[in-house]
Amino acid sequence: MPLVSKPIRDGPVSFPALLLHRYLLLLKSYPISTKAATSGILSALGNLLSQVIQQRRKHSFSSQSLELSGPLRFAAYGFFLTGPLSHYFYLYMEHLIPPTVPFAVLQRLMLDRLIFAPAFLLLFFVVMNFLEGKSLSTLCERMKKGYWSALKMNWKVWTPFQFINITYVPVQFRVLFANFVALFWYAYLASMKK
Repeated sequence: MPLVSKPIRDGPVSFPALLLHRYLLLLKSYPISTKAATSGILSALGNLLSQVIQQRRKHSFSSQSLELSGPLRFAAYGFFLTGPLSHYFYLYMEHLIPPTVPFAVLQRLMLDRLIFAPAFLLLFFVVMNFLEGKSLSTLCERMKKGYWSALKMNWKVWTPFQFINITYVPVQFRVLFANFVALFWYAYLASMKK
């Protein structure tokens, strides 16, 4: 008599398990769109987190005083740039530096930290300046005041997380992993502007 598999759990599936299942299906069927949507949502949440932290520091938190244009800009940036660019960057990195190459992890980390991170941060400054409707002179001023300090902070904060991401996280989940770190990173970047 053949053995029949039984479900591990009878009864209703938990909401988090259902969400994870749906996410994995979407990730398999629509990888770029799923990563773009996830990036947009978490980027917007990072901006909201920044606003909440700043208002609590001033002891003046009120949900009515939250500015909605900031999360919308961050959502657009995450959806149109962070998600798709990160998706292709991680795939390109896998192709350019296969795991079998000596010191592959170190080479990938250096590619990310020394090439991708500075360029992506520059893109962030340029796009946010454009989305805010600011002038080129404002961009130059922001770059002078904040780019170098933001890049140094990027190297401090992101390097250990990117080491984990590149070394241990499967390629299809790297954008998601980075998005959760970016939730707090975008909160930091949004607070730099204030």
